[in-house]
Amino acid sequence: MKTLKFLMLLITLSSLAPTGFATIFYSKNEAMELAFGKGAQIESLSLFPDDNQIAQIQALAKAKLDSGLFTFYVGKEQGKITGYAAIETSTVRTKPETLMIVLAADGQLRNIYTLAFHEPPEYQPPQRWYDKLLNRPLADMDFNKGVDGISGATLSARSALEAVRKVMAVYEVMIKNQDNH
Repeated sequence: MKTLKFLMLLITLSSLAPTGFATIFYSKNEAMELAFGKGAQIESLSLFPDDNQIAQIQALAKAKLDSGLFTFYVGKEQGKITGYAAIETSTVRTKPETLMIVLAADGQLRNIYTLAFHEPPEYQPPQRWYDKLLNRPLADMDFNKGVDGISGATLSARSALEAVRKVMAVYEVMIKNQDNH
């Protein structure tokens, strides 16, 4: 009888335990290698937008910035900029996803990598969905402008699209026309 009670307690406790879905795909070092290749020189660029720049970024991104600090990783080869990468973490439903958004030196979207995804795997957009965003201008990064939604992963797709828009908008406002570019 004690064994039966113990088994019932175990079954009850296991049903209350949260199911873990966290998947971490790449470390930061692995991500930087994906973005810029082996042997690339990588510099960190910390940007602190002022109120005017924040307003411009939010208007372009159609989203609110979560922080007054934005960090880009700048890839260089032989002193020449080869691209930019930003790591964005956002909450999808109740758990985070972390994406690395990679831009070419001219600001075009070159790639999107999922670094970590903590929601159930079926809510994660497939790579082919991300690939359809590549080389689109910022103005066309919208569900109303030809970006397809994903049945069963709507919130993940919205979160990813918002992250891409933010990164591209920060580039437009704070990097694109800088003299050191």
